[in-house]
Amino acid sequence: MDKLTTSNKALEFILNNSQNYGTEEVPFSHSLGRVLKENIVADRDFPPFNRVSMDGIAIQFSEFENGKRTFKVEGIQPAGSKPHSMQNHENCIEVMTGAVLPKNTDVVIPYEQVSIVDGIATIEIKELRFFQNIHEQGKDKKEGDLIIPQNKVISSAEIGVLATVGKWTVKVAKQPKVMIVSTGDELVEVNETPADYQIRRSNVHTLVSILKKYYIDADSAHIADDKNALKEKIENFLNDYDVLLFSGAVSKGKFDFIPEILEELRVEKLFHKVAQRPGKPFWFGHKIIGSSRNNRNDKIVFAFPGNPISTFVSCLKYFVPWYQKSMKLDFENRTFALLGEDVIFKPSLTYFLQVKLEKRNGDLVAVPIRGNGSGDLAILVEADAFIELPNDRVEFKKDEVFPIIEYR
Repeated sequence: MDKLTTSNKALEFILNNSQNYGTEEVPFSHSLGRVLKENIVADRDFPPFNRVSMDGIAIQFSEFENGKRTFKVEGIQPAGSKPHSMQNHENCIEVMTGAVLPKNTDVVIPYEQVSIVDGIATIEIKELRFFQNIHEQGKDKKEGDLIIPQNKVISSAEIGVLATVGKWTVKVAKQPKVMIVSTGDELVEVNETPADYQIRRSNVHTLVSILKKYYIDADSAHIADDKNALKEKIENFLNDYDVLLFSGAVSKGKFDFIPEILEELRVEKLFHKVAQRPGKPFWFGHKIIGSSRNNRNDKIVFAFPGNPISTFVSCLKYFVPWYQKSMKLDFENRTFALLGEDVIFKPSLTYFLQVKLEKRNGDLVAVPIRGNGSGDLAILVEADAFIELPNDRVEFKKDEVFPIIEYR
């Protein structure tokens, strides 16, 4: 009989088998959600010139300090034009937001604080500061300064910075090629009407959607409960993909062929069965390719149980941290919440309990939602997360703090 692996030990096995899929250059405009694999530095000062930050007039501050309040308009400095040079220090130049500050000026007064009549600008405020309403050259970053460190997920904010520094292409981590496989004669396609003894194929679509959050475009397939067909297709998938995710056929049923087939295909089992609920029959292993123990080129196999909640929570708990570590992202920054009510759970298993998250007096509270077991897919719609209750206790008290796995 297979020995149960604790949830913590299972996660340790999985994280120890993180991979490195190398890097690739992609257009910056297509890099959203990818993991940056180079340091991005400023190619020039930020901003690259003394930048006008308000529409108005630019003057010499010393003239205002000496009591002068009226200034002849000498010209206009639009944004995007070469800098003008003010010829007479007693004059002013009209300036637009984003324009370079004209030479021989050092303060900007917005139009709202100025009246201009017949080419004469009159300042209507009593106080000014030197360099007021001017974004000083290099104030944000100096040329050569680090702006975005590598191993950061590229968001819309980073896209803007990449454009600003002229990074037309950017180096990112290659995504693993992932195949998601469902098995079982009881499953039909989403657009089909199932017979009374069948159900629609949902787990694969759940897994695909989880991976999409990490910009992984996984392929999917369904294979009937035929050992020869399963073996042939799985062998091909092992050749063509980096990671296989299975849903179903990993327990002890007569048609649960996956563990047996994986062994025949020389995929090394690292564990089968985890001391957890839901998701106990979970199988994990790798197929060593060449010198992969040094180069980390293994083919990775996650074989989740077929019940919907088992598949769902196992992917979040195990595959996601594996992916994050493989990408060199922070996977240890966990979220915690207060348990919303007393819970009694007698089996010596880690318990992933569905919860609704609420804010109470500034605290995050996880309120348990009772479902009908690991096949109750609909309960996920009512919940926001799983709270992880350890396997060394039976009673869990209200207001105790435990880690949660959020999916909203």
